[in-house]
Amino acid sequence: MTANPTWTGHVFIATSVDGYIARPDGALDWLIDRPGPTGDGGYAEFTARIDHMLMGRGTYEAVAAFDPWPYTRMQVLVLSSTLSTTDDRVTVVRSLDEAVKALTAAGAERVYVDGGRVITSCLAAGLIDDLVVTRVPVLLGAGLPLFGALPTDVQLESLGTAPIGGGMVQERYAVRR
Repeated sequence: MTANPTWTGHVFIATSVDGYIARPDGALDWLIDRPGPTGDGGYAEFTARIDHMLMGRGTYEAVAAFDPWPYTRMQVLVLSSTLSTTDDRVTVVRSLDEAVKALTAAGAERVYVDGGRVITSCLAAGLIDDLVVTRVPVLLGAGLPLFGALPTDVQLESLGTAPIGGGMVQERYAVRR
């Protein structure tokens, strides 16, 4: 792993109350089709300060068909050892080390990290500085979890918890080094 990247890593993600970021098939209907007004929970403010994004293949496949493409303000890297795409909106990298090198070479400053496995890998590698996790008031019972196994504990400092509308609760954390 490339030591001491010149950029900071940031997570902004929603989960069900039982900790899933998508249904077992990757579907996000439970998140997109929320009843009533919910706002964006600070997402526009968050992304206004982001210049690059690193997402996993599953996340890319879930958002590739979004119209309009929501990541026009940032350069997007997709971490996948198998993805083959001609999508000129993204750059595919084959390993986390390759992603770190590409982000550093591109002069990244603030990197939005998205996707459960990518977030877990970046946490394990010490590449995440803070997390915003929004709990959506739904229990899915099964799905893709936000976090996977980590080689060691990752200590977090709570920066606050607040209701943000639509029954959602947003938790903010800094990663303690």
